[in-house]
Amino acid sequence: MVMAGLFLAKFDLDGVRKLGFASFAEAFNVIGYALRGRPASIKNYRDEFDPLFPNRRKGWHKRQTRDYCMKVFESYKHLDLNTFAALLRSFFGYDADILSEIGDERASERKESVFALRLATGLAAEHYFESVQPTIPEFRSCFVENLTRLGCGYDYRLTGGGFEDFVALEVKGLTGKNGSVSFTPKEHAVAADLGERFVLFVVKNFSEKPFHEIYRNPIAGGLHFKKRKRITVHISWVTKV
Repeated sequence: MVMAGLFLAKFDLDGVRKLGFASFAEAFNVIGYALRGRPASIKNYRDEFDPLFPNRRKGWHKRQTRDYCMKVFESYKHLDLNTFAALLRSFFGYDADILSEIGDERASERKESVFALRLATGLAAEHYFESVQPTIPEFRSCFVENLTRLGCGYDYRLTGGGFEDFVALEVKGLTGKNGSVSFTPKEHAVAADLGERFVLFVVKNFSEKPFHEIYRNPIAGGLHFKKRKRITVHISWVTKV
């Protein structure tokens, strides 16, 4: 979070755009939740470093920069925009070469947008759910198992809390208050098979202030899914050895 604040203070709106975000608010929200922190923490660290750079904000100029922040500043102040942005992306396990192969409506202009979009729909949305789960009446007493890396067709398995059997919960994220949510063939099949035991948890409005909506049995519960087919060409180089 300190590094993200330094990046945003140094590069200002150029840094926001380099990461693919439309505004500081979106950057704070997405990066904050993706790092299991608070959006306000990212903003505060940006404000911490603002007095050290010639930008339009004054930041925390009435006191000295904290020692541990100055150590980070001295170590990374020399990084250029591209190098620093690549370093930040590496915190989330995203590789630029992999991202360049992914197509999306927001990614038509710049591959940087793919990073911001995937972070919002992936880690940020997932960690948002984890942060609010204890406050949601129907889920707060559940034991929550993270299955996001196991390819089960859903992200979390919820047990206990009054449920007779487990509940499968899939998390999706949107930058705006409305948008499109897509299911993979496996997610769609699992949702159809589990019915009332499948929950779609959508985190909306990362661009301003995130909130969530819950859809029980999304396949048969009022949402209309349209099947789309996309053909992707993959190129590889082969040799005999």
